[in-house]
Amino acid sequence: MGATSKKTAVEIAREMTERFVHLNDADLQLLASILVRKEVKRGEIIIPDGVICHDHIYIEKGLVRQYYYKNGHDVTEHFSTEGDTVMSIESLYAGVTNHLLAEALEPCILWLHNYNKFIELTEKSWGIAKYYRVFQEDDLIITQHKADAFRFESSRERYERFVKEYPEAAKRAPLQHIASYLLMTPETLSRIRAGAV
Repeated sequence: MGATSKKTAVEIAREMTERFVHLNDADLQLLASILVRKEVKRGEIIIPDGVICHDHIYIEKGLVRQYYYKNGHDVTEHFSTEGDTVMSIESLYAGVTNHLLAEALEPCILWLHNYNKFIELTEKSWGIAKYYRVFQEDDLIITQHKADAFRFESSRERYERFVKEYPEAAKRAPLQHIASYLLMTPETLSRIRAGAV
């Protein structure tokens, strides 16, 4: 399939958390105990439409696109690469049916952890609870940045921000998906990339 890894669940637990908090070995072992490794092929739907999501998904290797359908077209909502977490927030937290799909744009190695099991760990471990709080704060800031970009920035500024904040996705994602994410046509994006806009 092209995606190979020899990392252990404990190594992945450390990767997932180290940019947010430093967990001790016992907390890393606790988190590792609920991680499930999954390999997916390019084009595979990781989070389908019409289901209730139960997992946070950490990307060890690969590129994932989240998208939804509007007026018969799919609209890219987000890109995630190595070190990112993918989830359908409303479905996961509120237990409602999902309409934000996730697709592997490359072969991926993913690590899933069940949300309910994770919440149980936050009640047992102060370190894991702190990780979860800081992770959520970071995710909310990212969401605010995107909303502000679409409200206040020109097409060129949005593209330049995207390249700066998501350099791997900018290099690896198909043009039509990047254009969709930036709410512009592929032609407009091509002109921006060529410096014509």
